[in-house]
Amino acid sequence: MVDWPFVGTEAVANRAVNRYQLRTRYTAVYRNVYVEAGHELTPVTKAVAAWLWSRREATVAGVSAAALLGSRWIDATMPAEINRRSRERPPGIVVFSDRLSDDEKSSVAGIPVTTPARTALDIGRRNNLTTAVIRLDALMRATEINVADVLAVAARHRGARGVAQLRRALTLVDPGAESPQETRTRLALVRAGLTAPSTQIEVHDAFGNFVARLDMGWDDFKVAVEFDGAQHWTNPAQRARDIDRLAELEALGWKVIRVSSHMLRYRPGVMIARVRAALEAAGCPWATRTSTYERQAA
Repeated sequence: MVDWPFVGTEAVANRAVNRYQLRTRYTAVYRNVYVEAGHELTPVTKAVAAWLWSRREATVAGVSAAALLGSRWIDATMPAEINRRSRERPPGIVVFSDRLSDDEKSSVAGIPVTTPARTALDIGRRNNLTTAVIRLDALMRATEINVADVLAVAARHRGARGVAQLRRALTLVDPGAESPQETRTRLALVRAGLTAPSTQIEVHDAFGNFVARLDMGWDDFKVAVEFDGAQHWTNPAQRARDIDRLAELEALGWKVIRVSSHMLRYRPGVMIARVRAALEAAGCPWATRTSTYERQAA
């Protein structure tokens, strides 16, 4: 059996497969790079395939580097990204030709990849601010880099396009986010003028027993915000656990505002108003600032 992805001509030369098998049992990801027919193309698979397509000369970069470094939540339909001094731009691969210092390169399983800090520089300065923060949250959660590490690399590339956005994004990151929707929820709260919430708050009862881990909130005021994915509404067992958990939290004095994807997308003002009301009721001195979301929702 052939490990994949693999280079077709090499596999044929090594007699791992013959040309008939290559045509009938395998699918080309990129020119001369194959996987077994029906094999799921993940961001990691596409990153490795793009590197093989480059004749093992490129450095995996951007979102593909993030995938190899362990980031989650990367859209598998996105093209692979590599850094290579070449004019060739094949379908399905984004090729950058940026200058990379030796200390901005590392390797994962023998594959050249930009370091976590350099990867953060690249993903944080491209696309829009929200997407940049989502990707930085995930990368920082997967690796041990911090804001200072990224700023040190950014200082070398002051004139690079998008560095101003990167710096803004770094003021908003929090590796405690466990999903893109949690990041979006946190950003909505901050953009509404609220102090950034803490993330992944552990709650214990009076005897020190673990009760719950909350997505985000303000421990001093016992106000939490939780994003509920579809399983919280469609899975009866999960729903029952949620009801019991919420009752325990309320008994400990916590107010939990639950947010759905529909509310976050179409009614963010409702979420902000509920959070603000809960904070005000808890005596929060800074909860009365006017929110753009609330003015729009009024």
